[in-house]
Amino acid sequence: MKLWSRVTLAVAGMAVIWLCAVKLAGPAAAQDKAGQTKAAPAPAKAAPANTQTVAAAPGQSAGEVFKNVNTSTLKGLTVDDFLGAMGVISADLGLDCADCHPGAGSDKVDWIFDTPRKKTARKMVEMVAVINRTNFSGAQSVTCFTCHHGRLRPSTTIGLDTLYGTPNEEKDDFVAPAQGVPSATQILDKYITAVGGAQRLAGLTSFIATGSSVGYEGLGGGGSFTIYAKAPNQRTTQIQFKDHPERGDSTRAFDGKVGWIKSPRSLLGQYELTGSELDGARLDAMLSFPGQIKTILNNWRVGSPDSVGDKDVQVVQGTGPRGFMATFYFDKDSGLLVRMVRYSTSPVGRVPTQTDYSDYRDVGGIKFPFKYTFSWLDGKDAFQLSDVKTNVAIDPAKFAKP
Repeated sequence: MKLWSRVTLAVAGMAVIWLCAVKLAGPAAAQDKAGQTKAAPAPAKAAPANTQTVAAAPGQSAGEVFKNVNTSTLKGLTVDDFLGAMGVISADLGLDCADCHPGAGSDKVDWIFDTPRKKTARKMVEMVAVINRTNFSGAQSVTCFTCHHGRLRPSTTIGLDTLYGTPNEEKDDFVAPAQGVPSATQILDKYITAVGGAQRLAGLTSFIATGSSVGYEGLGGGGSFTIYAKAPNQRTTQIQFKDHPERGDSTRAFDGKVGWIKSPRSLLGQYELTGSELDGARLDAMLSFPGQIKTILNNWRVGSPDSVGDKDVQVVQGTGPRGFMATFYFDKDSGLLVRMVRYSTSPVGRVPTQTDYSDYRDVGGIKFPFKYTFSWLDGKDAFQLSDVKTNVAIDPAKFAKP
């Protein structure tokens, strides 16, 4: 995976959007893999003829918003779901946006031109749909990753070092129920107790958390962020670069029903969430108040014991609307949440977003993770909290459209 840039939409704290910016790169701005804006060349006097400037209205499909999106399974997606599908394709093939879109990451980008590789990708997307429809009754059993595994050209023969080496660590998206393990209710109750107990958590009505962005591989750090959260399901994250105002501020807001993304130097600039990313925003907002974790998803099931790093973990998975699901990994000893991976759907494979939690600290009797790492299809970012204030008044405008 190339480090230079797959231009991303916004860095938004714990809810950083991972979208591969197949369409969202501003013509004069390039961002690094951590999602932070790099120094960009001086703006051109006029945008290149095929540099698309669009405004996405709520409810518009990708085929309506973007020119030249005509693949049968992609054109009907919402804008955020379409961008997620682009992220899946680029990650599964080990490609960069510029491998299909000439000049991506520069002011010479041409999103519309049909390169041979883009034409081939369209055929492959249709092929995947046909395979699933004719062989698996429409269930998504085959995806781009099934064959490519991060390679442009799929391998056809196993390497013997792989055969006799370390077992493949890729996990199934769907957690198969295990036998002889604690129930989901027992594991979730242990977590609630570990972070402060049901009674104390019920008294948590709001919080404001502040901290700094550490960045990814030394790139894109130096930002400050603020999380505003109000029970039961409102959350906004704002990213600012006070020392580099040219990067612009980014905002991700969810008011309990509607979500928005604002990224001043992106192509869309700002748009409303209407697809799977809205389900992700809702989950992140509700998970901000751990006492309600048992109600944020349905059909909870417990998988086999696993490990994350040096910790033995208990695995619990739940599902939501439109095929949305999330897997939670709880420290077997402490009961604290170590990792959460949420999956949204796309015609070319599930779209994973992962958050790792650590450095839990007591704030008024409730434990907050003061360090977390956010991984998405386009990169990884680390954040360090410096202060958390609980049960404070928050202006309702903080959760409104940016």
